[in-house]
Amino acid sequence: MPFFIRKKDGKLKGEKRKQVSKSVKGSKKLAKNPEKLRDLDENISSEEESSEQELHVSDPSSDEETEQEKKLRLTKKYLQQIENEESEKNLLDTKEAVAQRLKDEALEEAGQLQKQRASEYEGVTPEVHCIFRGHNLSITCLVISASEKHLYTASKDCSIIKWSLEEKKRLKTILGGKKVAKASDYVHTDHVLALAISEDDKFLASGCRSKIINIWNPETMEHIKTFRGHKDAITGLAFQQGSHQLLSASNDRSIKLWNLDEMGYVETLFGHQDAITGIDCFFGETALTAGGRDNTVRIWKIVEESQLVFQAHGASIDCVCVSSHQRFVSGSDDGCLLLWGIHKKKPLSKVTEAHGLDSETEEPNWIVSLCALKNTDLVASGSRDGFIKLWRRDDEKNQLLPVTRVPVDGFVNTLQFSTSGKFLIAGIGYEHRLGRWWRLKNCKNSIVVYSWCNKS
Repeated sequence: MPFFIRKKDGKLKGEKRKQVSKSVKGSKKLAKNPEKLRDLDENISSEEESSEQELHVSDPSSDEETEQEKKLRLTKKYLQQIENEESEKNLLDTKEAVAQRLKDEALEEAGQLQKQRASEYEGVTPEVHCIFRGHNLSITCLVISASEKHLYTASKDCSIIKWSLEEKKRLKTILGGKKVAKASDYVHTDHVLALAISEDDKFLASGCRSKIINIWNPETMEHIKTFRGHKDAITGLAFQQGSHQLLSASNDRSIKLWNLDEMGYVETLFGHQDAITGIDCFFGETALTAGGRDNTVRIWKIVEESQLVFQAHGASIDCVCVSSHQRFVSGSDDGCLLLWGIHKKKPLSKVTEAHGLDSETEEPNWIVSLCALKNTDLVASGSRDGFIKLWRRDDEKNQLLPVTRVPVDGFVNTLQFSTSGKFLIAGIGYEHRLGRWWRLKNCKNSIVVYSWCNKS
C-alpha cells in the first residue's frame, strides 16, 4: 500500500486555508441528495408564478433574501431549466430523465463518471481543422477555453497568443523578451513553459523561466497580477477543479498555492527531491506531480498537506496526466508510458518504447507530452517520432492499448483535448520544450488543431 508524508501542523493550516478558499458550490451537487431533489422538484411553481417570484427576489433594492433562499431559488431555476430541456426531447418520463441527468452530472463533477469513448476514435482519421503559425520559436504550452472558442499558446520566444478557433485567426499577441521588458515590468523575459485557464474562463495564468507567474484576463488579455516567490523556472500550472485556486510547480522542487479571488499567496509544499517537470489536478483538492529524476510521482492532498508517493523505475518522469479519479498516466525519457492506480505504489502496467526507437541512436524516443479526455478512457501521447498516439485505458486488464496514431512532424511539446473531445490541439516545435538536445531542421513551429467532426 502507498504511504503518506504529513506535516505535523498540516491539519491546522488545512483548516485555515479551507476558510480562505471556501466558495459556494454549484447547485449540481444537490444531486447527491435525492430526497432534497425530490422535494425541490415537487415545489417547482408554474411558469407564471416562477417568473413573478424571480422578478421579485432578483430586485436589487430587496435586501431580504438570505444566502439560503438564494441557493434555493437558483436550484429551482436550474431544475426548471433541465426539465424544460428534457421535455423537449419528447421523453415519456421526464422526471426520471431529470433525475438521471442530475446523477450523471454529480458523478462527472466528482470524477466518477467514466465514459467509454476511445473506441469512437479507432480507425477514424481526424481532419486538420486549422494550423496556426505566429510564434518564432518552439511552442511549449497551450490551453483551450471551456467554451472551445479560443486557444491560448506560448513559446520559447516569450510571447503569448490568443487565437479564435471559430474564425481560425489570431486575435491578440502579448510580446515578451528583454527588449519589451524595458517598457513593462511584468512581461516574460524568458521561455514561457506553462499556461493554465480556470474552468469559468475568468483567469489565464502563465509561468516562465524568469521565475514569475502572470495572471491575465482571457477575454481582453489585460494584465491583472504578477506573482513572485519561486526560486527557479516555473514548469507547470494548474487550477483546482471548480475554483480559482492556482497551483504552480517549479524547478526549485516546490509547489505553491495561490488564491486568485484574493490575489494572494497561500502556502508552499515541499517533498520532491528534483525539479518538478509536470503537474495536473485530480478531482477535488488534490494534485498530481512528476518529480523528474527523483523517480517519483506524487499525489498531494492540499488541505491536509500530505503527499502520496509512487515509486517509478530509474528514468526521468517528464510528464503526467490524470485519466480518472483512480487512474493516471506518466511518461518518461526512456520511452515508457506507465499506468498507475491510486492504491498501489508501483505502476499497474508499462508500455515500453511507446513511440519507437530513434533511427540514429537506436534509443527510445522520449515521451514529451501527455493529455487525457477527462471522465473517459482516452489518453494521447506525443514525442518526436512523427506521430501523436491515442490509447485506450482498459481498467479490467490494467493496460494502455493502442487506438490510432496521427501523423505530425516535430516535437509534440504539448497536447490538449477540448472539453467535448471534438478537438485535439498539438503544439509543435523543432526543439524539446525543456532544452536543446536535438533540433529538427525541417520542422515548422506551429499549432495543429485536429477535429473529429462526429464528436460533440
